[in-house]
Amino acid sequence: MFKYQINCLTCVPLRLAVLTLLWFYSVGSSFAAHSTAIERSVDLNQDFEITGTILDNNGVPLPGATVLEKGTNNGVQSDFDGNFTLEVSSEDAVLVISFVGFDTQEIALNGQSTIEVTLEENAAALDEVVVVGYGTQERSDLTGAVETADLETFRKSPNTNIAQSLQGTVPGLSVGQVTSSGSTPSLNIRGSSTISGNSNVLIVLDGIQYNGSLESINPNDIESINVLKDVSSTAVYGAQAANGVILITTKSGGYTRGTRVSASSSYAIQEPTEDIRPMRREEYLNHMYDLLYEEAYLAPDYTQPNPNFNLEDYIDPSMLTEDGEIAPFDYDWFDEGTHKGYINENKVSVSGGSEAVRYLFSLGLTDQENFIRNDNFQRKSIRLNLETKARDWWKIGIQSFGSFVNKDGAEPSMDRLLRQSPLIQPYDENGNLVPFPFNTNTENPFVTYDVNDYERHDYFFANLYTEIDFPFLTGLSYRLNFGNNYRINKYYRASEYAAGFTGEAFKNHNNYYDWNLDNILTYKDKFGKHAINATLLYGAIKRQNEYTGSTANGFTRLSLGYNSLEQGTNQFAYSDAWQETLNYQMARVNYKFDDKYIFTGTIRRDGFSGFAQNNKYGYFPSAALAWVLSNESFLQNEKINNLKLRVGYGLSGNQTSRYNSIASLITRPAYIYGDGGSTAFGQEQNTLGNADLRWEKTTGLNLGVDFSLFSSRISGNVEYYINRTNDLLFQVAIPHVTGFNDINTNIGKLENKGFELGLNTHNIEAEDFSWTSTINFSTNKNKILELTGRDSDGDGVEDDLISSNLFIGESLGTIYAYQTKGIYQLNDEIPEGYFPGTLRVVDQNGDGNITPADDRVILGRSEPAYRIGFINNLSYKNWNLNVFINSIQGGKDGYLGYNLNRLVLDDNALRDNYPSGVNFWSPNNPAGDQPLSRNNATIEPGVWKDRSFIRLQDVNLSYSFEPNLIEKLSLSDLTLFISGKNIATWTDWKGWDPETNQELTRNGRPVMKSYSLGLNLTF
Repeated sequence: MFKYQINCLTCVPLRLAVLTLLWFYSVGSSFAAHSTAIERSVDLNQDFEITGTILDNNGVPLPGATVLEKGTNNGVQSDFDGNFTLEVSSEDAVLVISFVGFDTQEIALNGQSTIEVTLEENAAALDEVVVVGYGTQERSDLTGAVETADLETFRKSPNTNIAQSLQGTVPGLSVGQVTSSGSTPSLNIRGSSTISGNSNVLIVLDGIQYNGSLESINPNDIESINVLKDVSSTAVYGAQAANGVILITTKSGGYTRGTRVSASSSYAIQEPTEDIRPMRREEYLNHMYDLLYEEAYLAPDYTQPNPNFNLEDYIDPSMLTEDGEIAPFDYDWFDEGTHKGYINENKVSVSGGSEAVRYLFSLGLTDQENFIRNDNFQRKSIRLNLETKARDWWKIGIQSFGSFVNKDGAEPSMDRLLRQSPLIQPYDENGNLVPFPFNTNTENPFVTYDVNDYERHDYFFANLYTEIDFPFLTGLSYRLNFGNNYRINKYYRASEYAAGFTGEAFKNHNNYYDWNLDNILTYKDKFGKHAINATLLYGAIKRQNEYTGSTANGFTRLSLGYNSLEQGTNQFAYSDAWQETLNYQMARVNYKFDDKYIFTGTIRRDGFSGFAQNNKYGYFPSAALAWVLSNESFLQNEKINNLKLRVGYGLSGNQTSRYNSIASLITRPAYIYGDGGSTAFGQEQNTLGNADLRWEKTTGLNLGVDFSLFSSRISGNVEYYINRTNDLLFQVAIPHVTGFNDINTNIGKLENKGFELGLNTHNIEAEDFSWTSTINFSTNKNKILELTGRDSDGDGVEDDLISSNLFIGESLGTIYAYQTKGIYQLNDEIPEGYFPGTLRVVDQNGDGNITPADDRVILGRSEPAYRIGFINNLSYKNWNLNVFINSIQGGKDGYLGYNLNRLVLDDNALRDNYPSGVNFWSPNNPAGDQPLSRNNATIEPGVWKDRSFIRLQDVNLSYSFEPNLIEKLSLSDLTLFISGKNIATWTDWKGWDPETNQELTRNGRPVMKSYSLGLNLTF
């Protein structure tokens, strides 16, 4: 029995010592084994010479093929003409011949001195089975834009959420950064296709739509992730799929006729990628002098100190001693509220089976403490995937997991940690917390930290399925999926500082459940040059949610916290519930002729209870064609291994939230009966219903090329797409005389187009060394084509919705604002309403006045111009190195973010602290780029900066131990690895991080840099 578990922080030094000893032992064993191999090669009687030629299946010579005598290190590579000469130990030796993209062959010489070997092209990449939604297809039969994520490269990265392993690896898939423990990054496929409709990517887990958080899934349980990007691929999910689909498939046991046990353990340390901290005592005091420059320095240039100036006369009394002097403290609030974070992960899985049964059982424990104290995440997970063959034609199985997430603890406020003065302290001389250190309404940051906080999320998932391959009709099968999602959220808190420091406690319970029932009928057959794969689907989904909350405040004591709410003076109860249902039917046919011409057609019908009475159902058809040119006789070229053209066109939908189409009511005080009488509550209509509200519809065209060249040394795909969304879901303003301000309706058109490139290369493939690369490149741009259709001034041009930041012909991320040009200096000619240190606003029309209607312009857009990911994988003997570089670039006027720290002298400005290094303007610092002024300007514009960056995002180095050590330990694999994440970022952005769009603000959160050490073993 094997047991391997290291959970505690105190065990880390022991683990490091053990790993180090194992590594030295392995290196020593490797050196000894290598020496033995050299001695053996010297002793071998290599007097038998063999010559030969290596060809591909078209008779073309293969240069650089590896020829190795089996069981030795004796080998050569073929020359440019595919020829080789090798001395071997005997005439009965066996040669092992390999080449990238071809099947490896073993050739027994049997006395031959000259051989000619034809290697067969390895079609594994083309014949790879890909999950496409309600079934699978061979990659060679795909007609749509379906991409498989590279998970193996990031298996060893310190990623607590599986979505982090997708960042920058799939062209067209945008994955954001995370700034809190265990959280799921933002996900987006091919940009925005809606204004205010649902923008979430559809997640399908083991064939079941999954509405839970990805924080619940153990990344080690994932076998593969496929991304459906174009409309012809996503149409099988109809109204759910306007924003793309991510298909997650978990691992299953194999028919190994035995048991395989795998375990891994890793420990990572974390620190911010940017060391942003508040000002300490000296910088803080100097900053106050700059704020008070008219008093602290002498006119007219305000650079010479005023000898009569005393800061004590202006500083807040909270920062003075009883004698009226500046307090001697230099308290580091930020350091007290943060610490170095860590991630500790331990995972184990047991898998195996036989012809009749296969199984996978896994356990996982992830424990993370982030940079901000009490930003904690712990996940305990358990999975059981089991499948049995009741008959040769009948399978029954379950895919299930339970995940238990602990997020106990409340963080201190980042804004207040950076706001507090170093001249004050959080606790008084008796050790009691000072609620308002400034004697203002600015609370002590530890008011939110020093509480009793309980937050748990329990996830349960099970897909019960059965599959029948009908024995009376070859190729016909039926599958029934019954998926179940159940989620329990519990959030409790008790704080003696809440409710005006009278004490408050609450308990909130939320239960969510959904079931998914799919009936899938599939027929596959081949006859002559024809092949067909047809799927019929009928399914239904029901979702329901219940919420109950109770709150109390005004406690005389809170010793029992949230477990005795009845002790509160004021007690409140809340409850809520909802449910929604969906049903759908789908038919898909994939037809292939002569391995050259492929057609896929899909039609789906969706119904949703949340849509309007007159539009409960929608229809979503699609069609796609593919032409495999490389199988045509006129394109038989040894340099082209595969070339396929694809075109797809289809329609997908987007649904509204469950109540948007119906009128809603609110309860409010309505009438008072008589003088001094009690208030009666009544109901009144709050929103207008719209019985004609309908689905958003996205039509999309996708053009694609798949290629494999030069004996599969270069392969990849190119995609171009253009999507148009009609009937956009939007709240349109209506005349107030109706009694309402707006109504949910369908308006306008939105265009979304882009280009994607995925490129894989085998740069070097030698006996002991290999180097492969992957490049992912994508662009995306959206444009509003139509809005309300109104033309208020009669000029023939449709009105923009400026108040909603929507402009015809521009992107959704358009930045419409004032243009600035530096900061007014002391001796400048400053217009009325502006002051030294305020931003200079550009007068666009030159009329001498700055007005919103005439002087605001389009500065650019928040969306990037392109994204690129570059992965390099290098292997040398037992060593393997993965390096991933991720970059987002804005191009001209793109990927802009708000980046401004404006400061105006007021009462709070003389108390508050700010991030160190903010380059505020002052007479002593005229080159400062952040405005600082004595008064507010008439117009206070924003400033937008380029967020473009290049990031060294992941580096993994692993060492696989020598076979002799592994054998002695009764193992089949033993690998030690070190990895780093977000190691370096090159950018001109000033702030926490460009990707999270957080400038040098007090309420920002850092992106974490991680370094980890881990061990994988299998037996």
